[in-house]
Amino acid sequence: MPYPHQSGQAGPVSALAIFASRRVLFAMAASALLAGCAGTRGGPIPYNVQNFAAPDAPSTAALEDDYKIAPLDTLHINVFQVNELSGDYDVDLTGTVTLPLVGSVRAVDLTTKQLDERITQLLAAKYLQHPDVSVAVKASSTRNITVEGSVHSAGMFPVTGRLTLLQVIALAHGTDENANPHRVAIFRTIQGQHMAAAFDLTNIQRGQSEDPLIYAGDIIVVDGSKVKGTWATILQTIPLLAIFHPFGI
Repeated sequence: MPYPHQSGQAGPVSALAIFASRRVLFAMAASALLAGCAGTRGGPIPYNVQNFAAPDAPSTAALEDDYKIAPLDTLHINVFQVNELSGDYDVDLTGTVTLPLVGSVRAVDLTTKQLDERITQLLAAKYLQHPDVSVAVKASSTRNITVEGSVHSAGMFPVTGRLTLLQVIALAHGTDENANPHRVAIFRTIQGQHMAAAFDLTNIQRGQSEDPLIYAGDIIVVDGSKVKGTWATILQTIPLLAIFHPFGI
């Protein structure tokens, strides 16, 4: 899917991230991020999206055996009799989980059994003889909304009813002093693809723009001068770093 131009009729952009080399890409991003205009609209994520539909229907409450790991899920990984490698690990927005010894491992769209096998292979190749690995989903992001960036209380919040963007920002105790309220991104899975759209919080608060509905599984990121790392890259330098491309990897 090509990247849309910034216009009033722009469609949602595909948003499943794959890092070829995270350290190299972040180094490349540093100068570009410093050049961004704080407090203004901008970035590659389109505004005024006309077809930012409701997300795909969530799966049932209980996680099935074939549940596919999603970005921002929390996993519990246990390596038998190796406490240093065992614990809770978060899947980042790019779909990877970072583990001791083996580093970043692609987890998104794998079942826990498939990730178990992958980690076992990586540990057996260089580090352990016959490692006994088990993987479980401790918290699924598809059951909650996630708020990140320049807010006072970032984190995951359960969806218990109808929510709008302003209400979600309130759940996170509002934007902080470093926020750029003109650039708030919502990431959503629509028809099997990870999509994104940008919203101007100031215009919404003034009644000049519609307050969009937020659904379980949505990821909301508020831009700001102190937003760093993956979030800053996503909000400001997607075309420069060519990180995003259509779902279907």
